[in-house]
Amino acid sequence: MTTFAKPENALKRAEELINVGQKQDALQALHALITSKRYRSWQKTLERIMFKYVELCVDMRRGRFAKDGLIQYRIVCQQVNVSSLEEVIKHFMHLSTERAEQARSQAQALEEALDVDDLEADKRPEDLMLSYVSGEKGKERSDRELVTPWFKFLWETYRTVLEILRNNSKLEALYAMTAHRAFQFCKQYKRTTEFRRLCEIIRNHLANLNKYRDQRDRPDLSSPESLQLYLDTRFEQLKIATELQLWQEAFRSVEDIHGLMCIVKKTPKASLMVVYYAKLTEIFWVSSTHLYHAYAWFKLFSLQKNFNKNLSQKDLQLIASSVILAALSVLPYDYTYGASHVELQNEKDRNSRMANLIGFTLEPKPESTEVLSRSSLLSELVSKGVMTCVTQEVKDLYQLLEHEFLPLDLASKVQPLLSKISKLGGKLSSASSVPEVQLCQYVPALEKLATLRLLQQASQVYQTMKIESLSRMIPFFDFSVVEKIAVDAVKNNFIAMKIDHMKGAVMFGNVGLESEGLRDHLAIFAESLNKGRLMIYPPVKKASKLSEMLPSLGETVDKEHKRLLARKSIIEKRKEEQERQLLEMEREEESKRLKLQKLTEAAEQKRLANEYEQRKNQRILREIEERELEEAQALLLEAEKRSKKKGKKPVIEGEKVTKQTLMELALSEQLRERQEMEKKLQKLAKTMDYLERAKREEAAPLIEAAFQQRLVEEKALHEREQQSEIESSRLRHDSDLREKNRLSRMYDNKMLFQETVVSRREAEFRRLKAEREERLSQIIQSRREERERARKMIFYVKSEEERLNKLREEEEARKREEAERRRKEEAERKAKLDEIAEKQRQRERELEEKERLRREALLRGSTDSPSRPSEPLTGARPIDPGSVAAAAATAAPAPSPGKYVPKFKRMGAEAAAQAPPSEPDRWGKRSDDRTAPPSDRWRSGDRRSGFGGSGDSGPRSSTWSSSRARGTSERG
Repeated sequence: MTTFAKPENALKRAEELINVGQKQDALQALHALITSKRYRSWQKTLERIMFKYVELCVDMRRGRFAKDGLIQYRIVCQQVNVSSLEEVIKHFMHLSTERAEQARSQAQALEEALDVDDLEADKRPEDLMLSYVSGEKGKERSDRELVTPWFKFLWETYRTVLEILRNNSKLEALYAMTAHRAFQFCKQYKRTTEFRRLCEIIRNHLANLNKYRDQRDRPDLSSPESLQLYLDTRFEQLKIATELQLWQEAFRSVEDIHGLMCIVKKTPKASLMVVYYAKLTEIFWVSSTHLYHAYAWFKLFSLQKNFNKNLSQKDLQLIASSVILAALSVLPYDYTYGASHVELQNEKDRNSRMANLIGFTLEPKPESTEVLSRSSLLSELVSKGVMTCVTQEVKDLYQLLEHEFLPLDLASKVQPLLSKISKLGGKLSSASSVPEVQLCQYVPALEKLATLRLLQQASQVYQTMKIESLSRMIPFFDFSVVEKIAVDAVKNNFIAMKIDHMKGAVMFGNVGLESEGLRDHLAIFAESLNKGRLMIYPPVKKASKLSEMLPSLGETVDKEHKRLLARKSIIEKRKEEQERQLLEMEREEESKRLKLQKLTEAAEQKRLANEYEQRKNQRILREIEERELEEAQALLLEAEKRSKKKGKKPVIEGEKVTKQTLMELALSEQLRERQEMEKKLQKLAKTMDYLERAKREEAAPLIEAAFQQRLVEEKALHEREQQSEIESSRLRHDSDLREKNRLSRMYDNKMLFQETVVSRREAEFRRLKAEREERLSQIIQSRREERERARKMIFYVKSEEERLNKLREEEEARKREEAERRRKEEAERKAKLDEIAEKQRQRERELEEKERLRREALLRGSTDSPSRPSEPLTGARPIDPGSVAAAAATAAPAPSPGKYVPKFKRMGAEAAAQAPPSEPDRWGKRSDDRTAPPSDRWRSGDRRSGFGGSGDSGPRSSTWSSSRARGTSERG
């Protein structure tokens, strides 16, 4: 791993690598610098390095590298400069989003480019085959190749940033902004799966925040700013979930908001609660839980009426009508009839849970929770005055469905009201959280309710009714749908009826003796009798003292009312003053806490910076001392090993070991060892020289004897092979003659059979030839016509090829001329260089020749005195190698014509006959071969000469004698 003295050097190195196209190496260099423990103090250069680092990560789509780098940079910036980390993360997200948008626009441009007139001309065969095999369109493939990788990287970017910024009080705003951008990404590109994962990630972050309460830099949810950020994130999550129609995730978001408020024990602002209940209405309507939907509308109506000062009368009327119609859409019977105990308990828990969500109870108490029901809701709506705000059509519909008893005319009176209600609705100008109200969505549920009411009232009047009559009374549905509604009502003990299709009749019955219908009839009958009795026998009025007190009672009530109003205004003013004082105290405490926190953070940062500098200096000094100590110990161990191998005493004993002392001792020891090694090598070279000379002297007679033995063996082998070849040729000739005599008897029969076969084959051949000629004539005619058709096309193709060949030949000629010119220039340059090199070599040879002559002169002067006893040898006539070779060639007997001569013998004789005469020398060799090693002389010519014959014995013996004489001179 490359280390850099300064961060600026790493940045420069990365830019150099990027310029030459090595982005991976540049990324590795910056990653090594960022993750290194040497640079843990923040500086401006690190910020610039991080900008370059995230740019490389985005270009190469390396999300894991980006995550590691950002985590390390967060550690550096956490206590010093958090804004730097914020800028880097914003830059990172901006680059990722920009590249994803570029890929998307590029894919769109590619799709537009495919929109041409002639698709067959532009599409390649491989594209058509790929489209048929894969079943994908061009846009789908381009999206998968271009857009999908960048969208994956952008999604990974959001996840990485959220993971880095989670549960950090100093980065709450950036965390919320990233979450909002991730939500918008999911909404823009309809990424439902990623949206679910994103909600789960944020949910886990909040769970970990509550689980690890002793975490450093933990966000304080009791603070208004932090709570507002968390709430905004959850409400944005709720909005996007409903827009993407992820209703289950939307309901979980509602539970998240309620759980967050339960943690902090505070109720959100009215504007947020309006959004909360508006989304609840959509969720409950989609889930077909009309009772909870009606309660959510009622809460929304209360909030709009109490807190929205800009709410117009028309908008209020629409919202109130939605509340009433939602309450009427709830079926008038209970689904829990006949359920088991477990189902009843589950339903009770579910109702309690929904009551907490709808009523927004922060501290749920099961014993005080009201039971959610249709009757209680309608009574509450009437008591709260909601009926006074609705339209006249809704009032009439409510009166018909809940209070009127019209079994024959109910459907005919309800139907025009429903048609008018279905036309009501529209956008709300003064309620931004509820953009649009459409009352037509309640019409199917109201038609079902009208059907149930009609069946209920008909069952109280009739016992039997024809199916046709019942169908005419219910114009909303076919009888099959009415039958399903009736079956559901009978199942839940709302009505009692039977349908006999064979008789075409409907038979009604009583649900029970204490049924609601029977109770109503008896109560009405009792009330009517009571009214008649009062009319016949009016009660006697008794005089009372109340008339005396009436004049003063009005004044007393007015005074008491004024006193209560004054007292109420005083209490409200006191409450407002107390709330103002509490807010002032909270602001002062918050400001004091913030000041104290800033002072503490500044002191802590200063202390950490001083401690970091001290630790850094101490670490550097300690590393230097440790490095020097390790080097000294390594040198000491090496010296001790060398001394132990040689059996010597340790280098230093009883004194302080330093690096400088050990280095000096090591250098002196190395110098001494080098001198000893040179002496050993010289001695070994001399020993090897003597040994090689002795081996050659002993091997010469053995080689000659082996050669003579091989000549004898090869001669005998040649004679045996020649005799065997002659014998085999004789036997083969005799067998061929016998075979010829045996086959000559069948010659006549063979000729007859041959003539028969040839004649039959000639007839078959003529027949086939005629057929072939006829077929060829037809083929020739068709091909002549085909050639005539294709001639124009061929002419066009040839002309086009000639033009292209001409262009190609011109280009090749130009390239050849250019290559020839370059070759000539290279040859000229090489010739000049060779000439210069030749002059240099000539100069070196002259210098070597002079040096050689000087050494020979010195050698002759030094060897004059030892060479005097051998002067008779010097005076002897030198042996001419050429004459010796000629004599040997003459002495060798000429081979007879039938005698075998080995190849190496013939080659030796020819070489001896053709060898040119060399310069005579007393030692049998040229003077310039004096310094050649013995091994070169032996391998080059002596062995071949030795095998050639006895004619070369003169030069070989002279070589050995020269070696012996040279050894004698060296010993002397």
